Order: sequence, then C-alpha cells, then structure tokens
Amino acid sequence: MAGFFETKIEFLKGVGPQRAGLLNKELNIYTFGDLIQYFPFRYEDRTRIHKIKQINATMPYVQIKGFIRDYELSGKPYKQRLTAHFSDDTGEIDLIWFQGAKWIIKKLKPEVEYLVFGKPNIFKSRLYIGHPEIDINAEIKKDSLFLQPVYPTTEKLKSKYIDSKVIAKLQKELILKAPSYIKESLPEKLIRDFNLMKRDTAYKNIHFPVDNSNLTAARFRLKFEEFFYLQLRLLKLKLSRYNRFRGQVFAKTSLLNEFYHRHLPFELTKAQKKVIREIFSDMKSGHQMNRLLQGDVGSGKTIVAFISMLLAIENNAQTVMMAPTEILTEQHYNGLKKYADKLKLRIAILTGSTKKSIRKEILDDLESGKIDIIVGTHALIEDNVRFKNLGFAIVDEQHRFGVAQRAKLWKKNMDIPPHVLVMTATPIPRTLAMTLYGDLEVSVIDELPAGRKPIKTVLQFDENRLKVFGFIRKQIQAGGQIYIVYPLIEESEKLDLKHLMDGYESLSRAFPEYQLSIVHGKMKSADKDFEMKRFINKETQIMVSTTVIEVGVDVPNASVMVIENAERFGLAQLHQLRGRVGRGAEQSYCILMCSQKLSSDAKTRLETMVRTNNGFEIANTDLSLRGPGDLMGTQQSGVLDLLIADIAKDGKILQIARESAKSILEDDSELIKEQNSNIKNHIATLRRDAVNWSRIS
Repeated sequence: MAGFFETKIEFLKGVGPQRAGLLNKELNIYTFGDLIQYFPFRYEDRTRIHKIKQINATMPYVQIKGFIRDYELSGKPYKQRLTAHFSDDTGEIDLIWFQGAKWIIKKLKPEVEYLVFGKPNIFKSRLYIGHPEIDINAEIKKDSLFLQPVYPTTEKLKSKYIDSKVIAKLQKELILKAPSYIKESLPEKLIRDFNLMKRDTAYKNIHFPVDNSNLTAARFRLKFEEFFYLQLRLLKLKLSRYNRFRGQVFAKTSLLNEFYHRHLPFELTKAQKKVIREIFSDMKSGHQMNRLLQGDVGSGKTIVAFISMLLAIENNAQTVMMAPTEILTEQHYNGLKKYADKLKLRIAILTGSTKKSIRKEILDDLESGKIDIIVGTHALIEDNVRFKNLGFAIVDEQHRFGVAQRAKLWKKNMDIPPHVLVMTATPIPRTLAMTLYGDLEVSVIDELPAGRKPIKTVLQFDENRLKVFGFIRKQIQAGGQIYIVYPLIEESEKLDLKHLMDGYESLSRAFPEYQLSIVHGKMKSADKDFEMKRFINKETQIMVSTTVIEVGVDVPNASVMVIENAERFGLAQLHQLRGRVGRGAEQSYCILMCSQKLSSDAKTRLETMVRTNNGFEIANTDLSLRGPGDLMGTQQSGVLDLLIADIAKDGKILQIARESAKSILEDDSELIKEQNSNIKNHIATLRRDAVNWSRIS
C-alpha cells in the first residue's frame, strides 16, 4: 500500500514532469498519496437544471439548458467583449465573456442545445452570466450531472491551464486505480458503532459523491478518522509519559494549612479550590504532573500557583516560575514575595538584567538549596542554573515559550523530572485545548474573585472623540490612569489608521496638564521598562502604547482602556488588552474607538466585546471567525496539520473520536489485541516523522 501512494505524481496518466513540477511547487502535491488527500473545498450541484425565469442574481450557481439565438462583439479590437443571447421556453439571459472572445466564437453553433453553468449577476436590470461553462447537451455523460468537486488552485496553475476541472480529471484517473490499495484503518467495532462508511468508499465519495447523503457519510468518516488518529497520538504520548516518568510524592500539607488559615487575605473561589484539589491529587500520585491551567485575566491563577508551591517546598523541593518578560517576572516576584515573607521562605528573581555579583550568589544558593522559590525569565533555562532538588515548575503565558525552552526547564532535575504547571490567561476553546494540549490534563478557573466589578465596554465612533476626552479627564481627576492603544507605530499608506506618534502628539495637546508615557515594540527593552515603571509608579497618568502591553502588566490604578481602530484588532487581542484594566476595586471601562465603516466580521467582534466579559465565549467566537491556525499561531507547527476536519465546526466529531481513542488505549495500550490490528497496521505504514496519523503514507 505504502509503495503505491508514495509513487511520484509525474507517473500518473495526464501529469508528466512539467505538470508535476507545478503541482509540487504550487500545491505541495508530490505523490499519489498527496493527490488523493487533496480534497475539494466545495461541490457544484449539477443535478438540477433551472428554467431561465426561475433565476435571480442572489443564487450562487445555476445550470440552464437552451439555445443561442445570436451573439455580438463589442468594444475595442484588442479588448472585445462577447455577448450571446441564450434562451429556453421561459425567457432569455445574456452570456458574457470579457476575455477569449474569438476562441469562444469558434465553439458556438446555432440550432444546438447547450448546457450552461455559472453565477447569475445583474447589470442595469438585466440578468447575465459571466464566463459560463458551456457544453453541448447531447455530448454530456450522465454521470457528470452529479455533484462536481471544486478544488483550490492558484493563479500560476490557471495560467498553465491547470484548473479545478483538470485536478478533478487527475483525481478520477487515480480513483480508478486506488481502491485496492486503500486498507481499512479503523477497528470493525468502531465502524459498526458509528455506522461509518468504509475507507475506500469514503475516498471515492469525497471526490466524486453519488449524492448528498453519500457525501455527508464520506465527510463524517474521514473527519472522524482524522480526529481519532490525532487524539490517539496525543493520548499515547500522555500515557507513555505517565507510565515512564515518576513524580516526587508531595504528601505533607502543614505549611499549606498554616498559610491558608492564618495568612490568606481573602476567600478563594470555588473554581480556585477545585483546581488546587486537582493539582494536589497529581502531586501525591507518584507520577509526574503535566497540567495546563486556563484562567481568564484576573481570575486568580497566581495565588493557586503559590499555594501549589507550598506543597513542594514543605516536601523539601524547590520551585520555579518562568515568565516571558522582565516586567511580568517582576510583577510575579513582587506578588509572591509578600506571601513568601509571611512564611519566612527565601524567594529570588533572575532575569537577563540581574547584576553579575547578585547572579553568582543566586546561582550558588539555588544549587545548595537555600532558595525555595525562584522567579525568572528564560534566563532560568541557561546551563549554569542548577538546583539542589527542583520539584515544581510553573510556566506562565506558555504560548510565548517554545517546546524546546520548556523542555530545558523540565530537565533541571536529573533523577525525577519536576511536576509541571503550564498557565495561560488566553482562554482556549475546549475543542482547541483538546487538540493543542491533548497530552496535558486541563484545569480551568472560570469565575472571577468576589468583589471584582465587570469591566464596562462601550463602542464609540471617531466623531465622538471630544466626548471620550472629557470622560478621560474626569477619570484622571478622580485618581485613575488611562491606557490608549494604537495598532501601528508609523503611518501606513494602505490603511487609514491613526498611528502612534500622531496620537501621542495630539494627546499631549489635548491633555497639557498631565504626564504621558509611550511604549512600542521598536524601543529598547530598558527604555520600555523605564516608561512602564513611570506609569506603574503613577508618575504618568496616560500610557500611549501599541499592543506590547497586551500580556500581564498589572496596574491596579488603571481604570480606562481606550483602543483606537478597534476594528483592526482580533478578538483575543481585544480581550487581552481589556484585561489590563479592572485590576482594582474601582469600576473600570474599555472604550472601543472605530470608524463607521465596519466589515461584518469586525461588527461581530466588537458586538461580542460589548456583550460579554467571558473569555471562553469570546474565544469560541474567535475560533469560528478566524479558524484554529490563525488563532493560536500554530498553522506551521504541525499540530494542526488537518486535511479535512475543522476544529471550529466539528467539535462533536472530535469529542466522540477522542473518547473512542481513549477507551481503546485504556483497554489495550500497546494495541496488541486482534481487534485493534487495523490501527497497528496503519501506524506501521506511516513515515516515522508523520504528524497526522490519519494520512495515507
């Protein structure tokens, strides 16, 4: 089987070396396997023939049957337009070609019945079809009147006469030969339980469906299979890690109880307590913990992390928290230090700008075990950072770190790897979490601490700017501080956006009595930190910034977030920016400034922001608008190397596929039972570096 599907595409009838080169370069189609898994993105229904009088310009594509009464050429000789007057027994419609008129005329015959396919449009109250497909009705084979596949193609391919029709022709050639090489990859029981179409039949019907019900069944089968193998791979990884790596057992809890009953300044939420129980259960299990903690901005992840640290410290282990920026690291250090001091624990901070003399002392104390908690940037993963016994590692805003960076931290304990808690304030939809982090346990803090007021979000158009300035002045007079965020640093000719420097100047003129800070991505780190600290220390009242302030910086006194050109930002980014305010007890506000001209997607984004503060609801809307690759920046990572399944739309299929994979592995982790031989045989055909295990390889 593997041999057939690894055959180079140039050996398929109708391809050859020249076309093969184009398919390689433009569509990444190198082999028979690549071609058969190059799926149509839509289908044209050729089963229905409309009468001309039934047609209107709102219809996507139509098929009509009739005769060409006459035609005419118009326009300049080098740019002639061909208009053919086409009629049936109910009316008349124009067929128009703006290019290739002379070539088309040669094909047109009077008194011959044609079948025409195309998109109806209207111009000056008259219907027309532009550049229709046109064939003599008597010459059309009956089987070509069904659902016709439409394949993605490129301008380069079209210029070389390789369009969707040509790709369909090549697929037809391949499908004639392929069925005997397509082996079943799922167990018979799964096929019966979910009434799945056989694999070879599914491949045939995904390209050339007999009818709609066969197309639906083929799609379901191939989506299920793709999700099943994706989850099988993740769950196998999780299982092997669970069985392979021991974890330090942390059972003593008196230090934790002392902090909880004597020093904790507020009541934990139910969600925080639930997450702490899940972490404790992992830490005393004897297996290494790998857990993802999701919690919206301000939901109280840091105190959960600290309480979990106490469990490790009391059991003679050291703890580490790694954050992506120096400012966020300092914030974590200051937040944790006030709790650590109450329990007389030694806490230190290590970043790129830590002085040499202090760094040496910290490194010595870490190696000797004098330091209980170290908070730092990626400076922590340098080779000269050694621990006496690292038992618990926390990675904050994990999407900012690469896998290799995190792995370095996990290898800091040679005998037994540390328990790992990965934290993120970016809410991830459940289906995406199951796919991106399916090898981790997932905990969620889905409620805000008591007394925290929801941020009020309003939409304001540019013409209301003076009103917004008046509101800002009142907030500053009441003791608040203001963020004003711009999407660009310099003016763009293509996009009519207010850029940062222009904004800074006009704000300086509008608020001459107040001090302004400015921060953007092109500044040196030291300059950025200096400006941020001025704002944190209340030396400035207004922070003018690009999105560099998106993650983590906590200024309890900041009560208003103004986002300029809000329509240009993604939903997740808007939500993260809004989370920079609302950290204190006062009522906070987010003002979305935008122009009156909004696309439908932009409208949905802004309406969602005004309607809800719930990060998970926002993340789900974002997923449906943008798709998983754009959302998590994982399009190139291989994790979401999906061919047909869609995480945004196929959540139910993902869920049942994951449960099926889980129950099979729980019963037969090595896949050695006879009933799982199809799975084992299929995995054996894959290349060792295969990411998507459902691929024909």
